[in-house]
Amino acid sequence: MTVGSLLAADLVIAVLAAAGWLAGGAASAARRRPLALGLAAFALLATLARAVTITALARAGWWFAAEKVLIAAPLSLAAVVVAGTGLLRRPGDIRSAGLPLLFAGYAVSGGLLVTVLHGYPASPGAGLLAVAGVLAATAVTWRALGARPSRRVSRGAVAVAVAALVAGSGLAVTPDTVPAGAHDHEYREAQFVGEPTRRFTLTAGTATVNVSGREVAAWAFDGQVPGPELTATVGDVLEVTLRNRDIERGVTLHWHGYDVPNGQDGVPGVTQAAVRPGQEFVYRFRADQVGTYWYHTHAVSDVGVRMGLYGVLVVRPGPVGGVDVTVPVHTLAGLPLPPPRTEPVRVGTPVRLRLINTDSTTHRYALAGTAFRVAAIDGSDLEGPTPLTDTALLIPAGGRYDLVFTAPATAVALLVEGRVVWSTGPVAATTDTWPVLDPLTYGTAEPAPWSRFDRDYTLVLDRGLDLRRLLPRYAHTVNGAAGPDIPPQVVRLGDTVRFTIVNRSLVVHPWHLHGHHVLVLSRDGQPTTGSPLWLDSFDVRPGEVWEVAFRADNPGMWANHCHNLPHAEAGMVLHLMYS
Repeated sequence: MTVGSLLAADLVIAVLAAAGWLAGGAASAARRRPLALGLAAFALLATLARAVTITALARAGWWFAAEKVLIAAPLSLAAVVVAGTGLLRRPGDIRSAGLPLLFAGYAVSGGLLVTVLHGYPASPGAGLLAVAGVLAATAVTWRALGARPSRRVSRGAVAVAVAALVAGSGLAVTPDTVPAGAHDHEYREAQFVGEPTRRFTLTAGTATVNVSGREVAAWAFDGQVPGPELTATVGDVLEVTLRNRDIERGVTLHWHGYDVPNGQDGVPGVTQAAVRPGQEFVYRFRADQVGTYWYHTHAVSDVGVRMGLYGVLVVRPGPVGGVDVTVPVHTLAGLPLPPPRTEPVRVGTPVRLRLINTDSTTHRYALAGTAFRVAAIDGSDLEGPTPLTDTALLIPAGGRYDLVFTAPATAVALLVEGRVVWSTGPVAATTDTWPVLDPLTYGTAEPAPWSRFDRDYTLVLDRGLDLRRLLPRYAHTVNGAAGPDIPPQVVRLGDTVRFTIVNRSLVVHPWHLHGHHVLVLSRDGQPTTGSPLWLDSFDVRPGEVWEVAFRADNPGMWANHCHNLPHAEAGMVLHLMYS
């Protein structure tokens, strides 16, 4: 059973336990003895079962079990003790057990709400608020059931609830982290990289585009989705002039996966100001990384990219023979791009398919009709890639895979989520059951370039209630905080930096560090056994723990965020800063 499955099972069991105690209390109050006893027995079993899942999660890593052990477990113990005492004290009067059973339901629910609304790390404030909520709910129920507690008990319970509420609220709203710092700093001037050898102009504006015969409202570069494909040869100096015609919320250009100088990275408020209607911005950088990349707006990116502000950047080592095809996959207004394309290819011709996932979620790719090799991932060549057949590929949001093969005499087809997007002719293939390639075990291994690390950072990905703004919001969080209140990761030029990235949520988080490629060291404690993987986008699935490392060799302030862009907009973004 995976850690992700354990997280889901623990949540379901907690819901069942809480529901069982609450329903048992309601049945007791209604004097339905057999039903009340049955529900109480069910709730007790569920509570005990949760002890098993919590123990398993604690063994998988303290990140997954902290608040469950420190807050939910004591509340569950109190639930069992109070409910058991209530049932045993007067076994003949089931109605008297109503309040203890309901208390048990409130206690288990309190622990559950801490997990759902607060998450990691466990904090005294969250524990106190849970206690206050349980006591308050019990007091209201006590009164509603017409019970007459002693004045001393009543006053004591109210005093404890109020004290817990005040103290917990104070601790919850008081920042326990160092603010990430203001982003209105001076933007770095572009470094002189020589006279441009390749010049492009991109104009961003609203447009109506045709997708599979339907007219769709979009935001587009030069009136097309995707935008124009930008190509260069290694050594070229690119100059790209971005103009904004009428995108009111502003635009920028971020060169996804291309480790440009900081001032050219295109992150509004961090490396430049957003380009407003009527304005322009000139990007200039040297093409010193061969491979498949893409560009997109980073201004209100969760909307802008989805609406169509993206395009392809390809840097080649020099003249290449054969067929070279880029396949940027996107979903525009619910319609899949690109449309199906058939391109006959002569037998024996070398073919390179550049697969680019520009959506915010993972896509499943399959190449039918031929053996192929994965030559590169995220622009970096793999060592010793071996031929693959009948094997699917999962490409994370923002990720790129280069597939190479020699055209056979029979037809070949590339499918995305079962839909043919490129082919050399008609192909009948069912790819749904094909196994998925694990890139951490593919290719030829090489020794890691580092034996020690100067900096270590742990990022625990979760969801929770963010109380640091004027209005509370349910945010995607890192280490219990949401952007812009997540402390920056500070490094020095030349440092070797290791990240441990933990996903204790129930959704996938494709992680993306700007300005650097990271070397994958391990996943769930298992070191990589294949080719060195230098990635800029990788899926951290529920319950997974990734270790990655990089050399701090590109000074500046860099975004470090989930590339499910709505997640980033909802708080899952922090910054890497050079001191």
